[in-house]
Amino acid sequence: MKTAILLAALAVGALGAGEAAAGDLAAGEERYRGNCVNCHGRTGRGMASFPSIAGRNAEFISGRLKSYRARESVGPNSALMFSLVDELSDEDIANLAAFISTTFR
Repeated sequence: MKTAILLAALAVGALGAGEAAAGDLAAGEERYRGNCVNCHGRTGRGMASFPSIAGRNAEFISGRLKSYRARESVGPNSALMFSLVDELSDEDIANLAAFISTTFR
């Protein structure tokens, strides 16, 4: 499984910069404020058992969201994330990745 995650991260790294550049910050912020803020907080620093996503680049965020969407377990909260990303499109993911990586440095 770690190999699959590493390969996914490498593949996203090759495409990730374009995704971040194409991401709509306003749309990403709207989606973040509607869902992600509940666990990751207003500043992306996480709460309780929910991890900080502050300081993560767009490639990491995009890759992680795509892994969750593919039902790949990557941490203790994976099952929760599966249901939250089920209906995210690639565009939604790019928007979130752009917003998070730009806003929560």
